[in-house]
Amino acid sequence: MEWYTAVIVVFSSLILLMLSGMPIALCFIFINVIGGLLILGYPGGLEFSIQSMWSSLATFTIAPIPLFVIMGELMFHCGLGGDVVKIVDQWLGRLPGRGSLIAVISGVILAALTGVSIASVSILGSMLLPQMEKQGYKKSMIFGPILGAGGLAVLIPPSGLAVLLAAIGEISVGKILLAIIGPGLLLAILYSVYIIGRCIINPSLAPAYEAPKVPFKEKISNIFYNILPVVVIIFSVIGFMVFGIATPEEAAASGAIATFFVAMIQRRMSWDVIKKTIIGTIKVTGMIFLIIAGARGFSQILAYVGATQAMAQFVLQLPVHPIIIVGIMQAVILLLGCFMDSAAIILLTMPIFVPAIISLGFDPVWFGAIAVLNIEIGLITPPFGVALYTMKAVAPPKYTMGDIISSAMPFVLLQLLAIILCMIFPTIVMWLPRIK
Repeated sequence: MEWYTAVIVVFSSLILLMLSGMPIALCFIFINVIGGLLILGYPGGLEFSIQSMWSSLATFTIAPIPLFVIMGELMFHCGLGGDVVKIVDQWLGRLPGRGSLIAVISGVILAALTGVSIASVSILGSMLLPQMEKQGYKKSMIFGPILGAGGLAVLIPPSGLAVLLAAIGEISVGKILLAIIGPGLLLAILYSVYIIGRCIINPSLAPAYEAPKVPFKEKISNIFYNILPVVVIIFSVIGFMVFGIATPEEAAASGAIATFFVAMIQRRMSWDVIKKTIIGTIKVTGMIFLIIAGARGFSQILAYVGATQAMAQFVLQLPVHPIIIVGIMQAVILLLGCFMDSAAIILLTMPIFVPAIISLGFDPVWFGAIAVLNIEIGLITPPFGVALYTMKAVAPPKYTMGDIISSAMPFVLLQLLAIILCMIFPTIVMWLPRIK
């Protein structure tokens, strides 16, 4: 069988299985077993499938995933994230679009704590939406900033999505966790500039209001009680990796331990919180590990039939500049983001794209970080953007899904601008990985 015939058969079968409603992980495992039996026969095909699943999970590379999930679940259930929003509100001055800027700044901090976009959108929406609505903010300055800021959770460690992409694409986990920080901060800056600019041009979008008066002494005490512990948690993950104190696996463990102790010190820990954290971690981690197990066998089948090498060679022979090919790959990821979830996009594209990127002479860490940024767009693009539905769930019934989608579109354009800037100026992505 020619490699292109094998690719067509494999991908068409995979799409049909997904359309049937079968879970993504099981779709890949099913394809692996059938593909192994067709290529290697029985019992070699089954042995191949089992061995590929075992080798994909028996590695320390994916150890940060359950630890990052524990951090996010514990942070969400014990309520540490909500206090961050309140403290940012106390310190931010009378800037145009103040409420929207609170969403962006809080989103950056929450991103370094939870790593889960849905959790960030839920926290920001439930806390800021009623307040901004009361202050007369237009819907475009309410939903857009919250959705954009919530998406930052996958762009700043701890990011389980980045670890998943690194595991599937066989990229350095530590480097990609550092590489996504630059695009994440760039996006936050673009959001802030856009909000301030729009509100200067059209002040009616975000009417000025008198911020609550908080004594300076109370502000300082709130920083020591609420923000300083958060800084400790963030440093225990990002700081430990940047300064070479710990590997990604060790940094993930130190972050989980720091979160646990902060919750204990602030008396937020309870048996109910522990129970919800453990159950949530087991569910999410089990799903991700099944996905990784299925993906490794999938990529090995493509390599076995020669599809990976042939497609990489095909890409090298295209009569266009290599950066155009990278742009086409990003366009494919963007299109898939409108119809598929993040994990499925990574499973479908990375086994093919990463070898081609390496053949073109690009750094896979650079490409992977931009891919994470691109996949993040899918969270707020219709028809299947999960952040859109999360926002609809916390918004009052009078707002329609159309209101939420139209508010998100300017922030989608800003995300596309960030991708272009990261492609033109690779230093935005690579400055931290090179320092380490």
